Amino acid sequence: MTPNKSNNYCCGGGGGFLQSGFPEARRDYGLLKYEQIIATGADYCITGCHNCHAQVHDLAHYHGASYNTVHIWTLLCLSLGILGPNERTYLGDDLKDVDVFHPETSLY
Repeated sequence: MTPNKSNNYCCGGGGGFLQSGFPEARRDYGLLKYEQIIATGADYCITGCHNCHAQVHDLAHYHGASYNTVHIWTLLCLSLGILGPNERTYLGDDLKDVDVFHPETSLY
């Protein structure tokens, strides 16, 4: 994304604003981040915290965008083969069928 690192834009959901009860204002504050995400053309937006995840996901839903929003830990667990079936809610069709760890079929 441009700009990035310490100059990146805030999603608008932090500092308790996600739970503030003012979704229209929160979405207005997040519009710059939404436009930044859309400009990348990415299929996924990876977030590091719950507030960003919820806000970025809401912005996609609200504006009708097609990108998926996932926590970075979801992708780490998926790559390690330990992401459970109930934890794939936010994965797109391209990742939903990736083999996951099932304790009942484990050899351990």
